[in-house]
Amino acid sequence: MERISWHQYFMAQSHLLALRSTCTRLMVGATIVRDKRIIAGGYNGSISGGKHCIDDGCYLIDDHCVRTVHAEINALLQCAKFGVPTEGAEIYVTHFPCLNCCKSLIQAGLKKVFYAQDYKNHEFAIDLFQQAGVEVKQVELEEMILDTNNKEKLMFTAQLLSKLEAQGLEGTEIEQLKEKANRLYTATS
Repeated sequence: MERISWHQYFMAQSHLLALRSTCTRLMVGATIVRDKRIIAGGYNGSISGGKHCIDDGCYLIDDHCVRTVHAEINALLQCAKFGVPTEGAEIYVTHFPCLNCCKSLIQAGLKKVFYAQDYKNHEFAIDLFQQAGVEVKQVELEEMILDTNNKEKLMFTAQLLSKLEAQGLEGTEIEQLKEKANRLYTATS
């Protein structure tokens, strides 16, 4: 069995965190890592106990939702709340950090930023990261690690197998294909 890389492991964690997002405009997740250990995670959402975008809609000012705290900031605040140092740490984010998050990450002493998708990459943020000596690298999540279309793929495979069977594919051969598909889609190990 081949293990996934550290980049894929931490980026997958950020994508899982993004699924907790309460902002309807963009779901973002962030994972702060030091010495190959997760020290904090965050997603974009409202303040604790506050109204959420998914319930009351986004609160827009200048076409920017101000109801939410960004994923990167939530992860940094988690470190601050529990007294976990961020100096020299790395962050894995589902989307390129905005300008304010960029400045916060630099001030918190993070040295590497890994992101999966470009998102309104601000030229000044790129420049600030360079000035501060922060390594920024795009690391896309490999689709098969976090498969959000598994049910769709299973239905498609079942349809193909049914069509092959209707076209007269031999019983033993179709049964082997069905067994293989079943193992692929229901593997728990």
